[in-house]
Amino acid sequence: MSETALSKNVVYAALVGNLFVAATKFVAASLTSSSSMLSEAVHSLVDTGNEALLLYGYFRSSQRPDDIHPLGYGRELYFWSFIVSLLLFAIGAGVSIYEGITHFLSPEPITDPTVNYIVLALSAIFEGTSWWIALRRFGKLKGRRGYWETVRDSKDPPSFMVLFEDTAALIGIAIAAAGNFAAQYWNFSAIDGIASILIGIVLAIAATVLARENKALLIGERASDEVVNSILSLAISEPSVDGANNVFAIHLAPDQILVALSLEFSDELRTPQIEAAVVQLEERIRAKHPEVIRLFVKPQTRRTFEKMRAELYGGSEKTH
Repeated sequence: MSETALSKNVVYAALVGNLFVAATKFVAASLTSSSSMLSEAVHSLVDTGNEALLLYGYFRSSQRPDDIHPLGYGRELYFWSFIVSLLLFAIGAGVSIYEGITHFLSPEPITDPTVNYIVLALSAIFEGTSWWIALRRFGKLKGRRGYWETVRDSKDPPSFMVLFEDTAALIGIAIAAAGNFAAQYWNFSAIDGIASILIGIVLAIAATVLARENKALLIGERASDEVVNSILSLAISEPSVDGANNVFAIHLAPDQILVALSLEFSDELRTPQIEAAVVQLEERIRAKHPEVIRLFVKPQTRRTFEKMRAELYGGSEKTH
């Protein structure tokens, strides 16, 4: 099974779990008048919609190129992932904080906290299961790298977004349970509103981190050093290539990479020979890296390349 298919399964698991959790939380909130429970219900509903948008992003990104979009629709996944982070901030965090402030200013007693505890316990089981699936998937991607390093290097947003959302959900469940208990124990209903505000803050932090990472992918991130160096090695190993000036490799989607090569060919080669060398190199690169969906090769001397680089980047661009 491909890496993208595994990430999709994680999103499907989160979608089903959040759908059931949202329904039970809304019922509990209506029965108990708990502000923090309502915030948790809204959070789960937003998460459900978010998973649906991520799956839609996967679908759109897999569409074949056409005349209007010759490079395909790969970045639709990054666009919808960015929208998800905005929704988590605007709706999830915004509604939770608003509801918390409203309840704090006009507190209402929790009528039946037992219902809330039962729902929160069930929610923790559902969310915990989804979280564990996402964590195992993320652990395979992580390898020996650190968690934050893996997030920064990842080109597949749902692979870490579901983990972030589920982690925030579990923290929110703990805050909601603590808020319900404190409000009941001290007979101070405003604490429930404070819990709702804290849940909103947790969601806002998670959404901000996700928005930052998705923005970087949306505007374009280079492929990993491993892929770039591999393509460079393949180019240099071509007998007709005297040197590689630069390798430009950028992700259009998790499994779609655009590559441009600036190569210096042997002076004695004629046009048909250069063309044959380019075709052979393209076949070798795609055989080793099937994720390379577009490859452009520009025959260029080192001197010409250095002049162009100086004009465009002031000599600051990294070359190979």
